[in-house]
Amino acid sequence: MSVDGLSTFTELGGETGAGNRTESRSGTGAGIDVAAAARELVAGLLAEPWGQVSASPYETGRVVSLAPWLAGHAERVEYLLATQRPDGGWSPSVDHALVPTLSAVEALLAELGRDTSSSRDLLAEAAGRGLEAVRKWPFQAAWLPDTPAIELIVASLLALIDDHLGGEGPEPPPGMGGAKLAAVRAWLMSGAEIPQKLVHALEVAGPEATAVSGILPTPMPGGMAAVGASPGASAAWLAAPPEPGPGTEARDARRAGDEAAVRRYLEAVVASSGGPMPCTLPITVFERGWTLSWLRRAGIPVDAPPELVASLRDGLGPDGIATGPGLPADADTTSVALYALALLGEPREPEGLWPFELETHFCTWRGEEGMSPTTNAHVLDAFGEYLRRCGGEPRHTSVVAKLAAWLRDRQEADGSWTDRWHVSPYYATACCAIALHEFGGGESAGAVGGAVEWVLGTQRGNGSWGLWEGTPEETAYALQTLLLTGVRRDGLWRETVERGYRHLLAARDGATPSLWVDKDLYLPVAIVRAAVLGALHLARRALSIPEDHSY
Repeated sequence: MSVDGLSTFTELGGETGAGNRTESRSGTGAGIDVAAAARELVAGLLAEPWGQVSASPYETGRVVSLAPWLAGHAERVEYLLATQRPDGGWSPSVDHALVPTLSAVEALLAELGRDTSSSRDLLAEAAGRGLEAVRKWPFQAAWLPDTPAIELIVASLLALIDDHLGGEGPEPPPGMGGAKLAAVRAWLMSGAEIPQKLVHALEVAGPEATAVSGILPTPMPGGMAAVGASPGASAAWLAAPPEPGPGTEARDARRAGDEAAVRRYLEAVVASSGGPMPCTLPITVFERGWTLSWLRRAGIPVDAPPELVASLRDGLGPDGIATGPGLPADADTTSVALYALALLGEPREPEGLWPFELETHFCTWRGEEGMSPTTNAHVLDAFGEYLRRCGGEPRHTSVVAKLAAWLRDRQEADGSWTDRWHVSPYYATACCAIALHEFGGGESAGAVGGAVEWVLGTQRGNGSWGLWEGTPEETAYALQTLLLTGVRRDGLWRETVERGYRHLLAARDGATPSLWVDKDLYLPVAIVRAAVLGALHLARRALSIPEDHSY
C-alpha cells in the first residue's frame, strides 16, 4: 500500500470522489485466513517502515501553498479538487471541517495567483464554494473540535485568506482571533525555548518568526531531516528566509545542508504518496506498537520479526518515545510500545511513563491542554501487563488503581467513553472497557458492564456499528468490546456478535471515513486493519466458527 489518499483509501476505507463521507461496501462474504492475513500485515510493517497513513486535505493544502516547486504539485491540487464535499467543505465530518476547508481554500487561492491555464475557473469555483460553506457554518465555541493547535491554525489561515481577498475574508469564530497567534509568533521571535509540540504546526508561525526561531530539522536516516514529522511544517521551514544577520561560512553551509535534507524528506513522502500529503510521517513506532498490540491481544498466532521488536525496544528510554522525528515523546506511543513488548514476551519496567504522571492521571505529553481517556487506558494496559508478568512494586499497583478510578469517572452516562484522539466513541469505549476489565479490578465491573450494554444497544440494523454510519473499523471495536470483556454471554450477546461478525466478514475491506485526530482527521491503515483482523479472530473463536468457514 502507498501513503496517498487514493490507493490507500480504496483498499481500506477513506475518501474518494467528491465527498469524504463514504458508505460501507459489502464484499463477497468469502472466508479469510486471518492468521495468514495477519502475517502479511506484519510483513508490510517492514516493507513500508515509515507507516501507512491516509492523505490530509489540511496538510496537502499547506504544501500546495508553501512548496509549489515540489514534485507532485499537480496531483496535490487535483486531490483537493477531488475530495471537496458537495456542500463545499472538506473532511468526513462537518464538526471537523473548518481546518481542512480553510487550508484547501487558501491553497486554491494561492494557486489561482500562480495559475494562468484554463483550470483557473475550476480553481475559483472550488475556492468560492469552500468560502461559502465556511461563511454558512454556525461557529460556536462548543461546535469546534479539540484538535491540536486549532486556534492557531484557524487564525493563521484566515489571515492568509484575507490577504488573498483584499480584506474580504471570513470572520473568525469566537475565541479564534489573532491574539494567541500573535503571542506565539512574538514568543518565537524572542529567542525563548520553543515547546517541541508547537514545531509540528510550524506553518502557523509565518516566515519572519520561523526565520529567527532557531528551529532546526530533526535528522533522519538516509540523509533526510523533518520538521515536526510534518510535511506542512517542513515546507514552512524551507519557505522561510535565511536567519537574518551577518552570516558565516559554517552557518551558511549548515543551512544549505539542512535545506537539502528537508527537501529529500519531502521528496520521499511524495515518492510514497504520489503527491497528497499526510499530517505526520514517519509513524513507525506508533504503527508497529498499535498493530502488534491489536493482533496479539486478540490471540492471533503471529510472530514479530526481530527488527520490529528491536524498533520498539531500542527507542524506549526514561523520557518515553515519540511518534515521529521532531515530535515530543508522548505517553500514548510509549505505553502501547511497552504493552506490545510485554505481549511479545519482553516486559519492561514502564520507566518512560513516569514523566507523564499527574496527580490524578497521565498527560499525553508534557504541557498538554486537555486530557485523554484512551491515553490513560493505554497507560493502564502498560502498567497492568507489567504487574501481571513481573510483579512490580507498590507504586505500580497504586498507579493501576489510580488510573482505573480516573477512567471510571470519565465514563459517559450511557456507558460509553469519548476521546480527543479519535472521533468515534466505539474506539474510546473499546480501549477503556477492555483495559478496565483486565486491570481495573472488581470495582470496575459496573463500568465494563455499562460499556457492553451500550454496545449491545447501538448495533445498526445491518449488523454494523458506527458514529456517522456503520464502518468496518468501528464494528471491529464494538466486537472487541463484547469479546474481550467476558460480560453478558447470553442469547442476545451471541446473536449480536454473530450479526456483527457476518457484517464484518462481508464488509471488512469496505470504505471507512478517517476517524483518528491530528491537525486533520486521518486513517492509520495498518492499525485499523489489525483491529479488524483481531475482531474476526475473536468472533470465530467465541462462536466456534472454523477458520475456513464463510457465510
